[in-house]
Amino acid sequence: MINPLTLPALENLLQERFKEGFLSLKDLPDPSTFKDMERATARIVSAIEHHEQIGIVGDYDVDGVTATTLMKRFFDAIGYEVVWIIPNRFRDGYGISPSVIERILPLDVIITVDNGIAGVEAGKRCQEEGIDLIITDHHLLPPQLPPAYAIIDQKQPECTFPYEEVCGAQIAWYLIASLKRALGYDFSMMPYMALSAIAIIADVMPLQHINRAMVIAGLKELNRAKFPAIEAFLETYKKQALTAEDIAFLLAPLLNSAGRMSDAKEAVAFLLSSTLQEAHQHLHQLIQRNELRKSTESAITKEAKEAVCDEDALIVVWGEEWHEGVLGIVASRLCDTFEKPAIVLSRDENGLLKGSGRSFGMCHLFETLHSSRPLLEKFGGHSAAVGLSLYEKNLEAFKKSLSTAYTPSLEPYMDPDIVGVLPLSEVTFALSTLLERYEPYGEGNRKPKFLSEGVMLASVDRMGKEGEHLRFTFTFEGEHYVGVQFRATTSLVAGERVNIVYTVNENHFRQRVTLQLMIEKIEPHLTH
Repeated sequence: MINPLTLPALENLLQERFKEGFLSLKDLPDPSTFKDMERATARIVSAIEHHEQIGIVGDYDVDGVTATTLMKRFFDAIGYEVVWIIPNRFRDGYGISPSVIERILPLDVIITVDNGIAGVEAGKRCQEEGIDLIITDHHLLPPQLPPAYAIIDQKQPECTFPYEEVCGAQIAWYLIASLKRALGYDFSMMPYMALSAIAIIADVMPLQHINRAMVIAGLKELNRAKFPAIEAFLETYKKQALTAEDIAFLLAPLLNSAGRMSDAKEAVAFLLSSTLQEAHQHLHQLIQRNELRKSTESAITKEAKEAVCDEDALIVVWGEEWHEGVLGIVASRLCDTFEKPAIVLSRDENGLLKGSGRSFGMCHLFETLHSSRPLLEKFGGHSAAVGLSLYEKNLEAFKKSLSTAYTPSLEPYMDPDIVGVLPLSEVTFALSTLLERYEPYGEGNRKPKFLSEGVMLASVDRMGKEGEHLRFTFTFEGEHYVGVQFRATTSLVAGERVNIVYTVNENHFRQRVTLQLMIEKIEPHLTH
């Protein structure tokens, strides 16, 4: 049962998310609260003073790309040359490995960003080569930690940093702040925070505590300072200013598309652009990668949907040489469509199935797959997402193991982001002003969704290049309300009464501001 909602009740719900209030930059903990931060800083300072060779190893998602960019910008700013590498998703797999180290030798110090906590073999190789390995990572600790000179990861039990959910780029930011202080440099940390804000949003960190403070300050800096990459993005997408939603739904997919479809170094090159012309060139390439990603994802999603067995509580599908770079997105699409957890795998010529899984509802996907570990070649992830590989000969046993491990809830799924039943008459600028006070929205501070029941559907029109989106007009108590649904299919026609689940946006167009319902779900209103 979803409760009726008033604006004061909504404000109370939103305030509950911020029990410690809205923090600001003055509340940021000191870098020294991280375990091994001072040890790592001293080693890097020594390497700089003795002109030793330093390497940076990043990761191919937005967080890793941004963290790599931060470190490269810092060393460029102090005039110190370093080598950097991001493992290729297809050739190297995830994270630092002996083969990645081989490609950047000789080195004296390696700093990982957004990876490394599981790199046991890489740590051993560094020991063999006499390299001091400094790991900066934010992921869960594996049973065995790599041998390393220093490990900076807030999830270590001995770490006194007070916030558990921060991303790799934030830890890179803290390392830069620590190095700046130790080296006695005088420059602003704000440009680095601006780039960190992109990663916090893209890596779905909870937008609470210091994360919220860093994102708000970072967005201001991104819109104030002259970042060629951001300027090119705003020009291309005809936007006046960058928002958290722009990052989540436009910029992050562009940056991710490089690692998904080709090589993540293209995304780093874009963020490091020194001129607007250079940024436009890199952005054009990323847009092409993203268009290829979308068409590839769309084709595989179609095949994957056809392969779903309706009886399965947890979906497992596979295809011949499906593109590995989009399997996680396809799994998310299946979750949305079938309202079940989903695992999507691609089979190679050797019978190895590799892929990704995404959770749905209350399913803790990592724990669900834990009992199947003996059947898997590789496995990692967390409650909401996993990566895995197994041989085809183990597939049926794997499915059987999952059916034993996962029992779906008998309760009908209720979207936790729906905060209440709202009459359309309450969709006013007072509502949008209230919602604005609690921005930015994202993980941990989800944008409120509302349910309105029994509203009249006055019109339905297709829009978009291929008519893939829908524009609705609703009427309620004599007033008209406009709604938009992306990637939509419906058999509803004008004149029906419907129930809608939606968020509320302000639409700015030609100096005119209107309210727009972003439709999540629309279905016939059934009277009992």
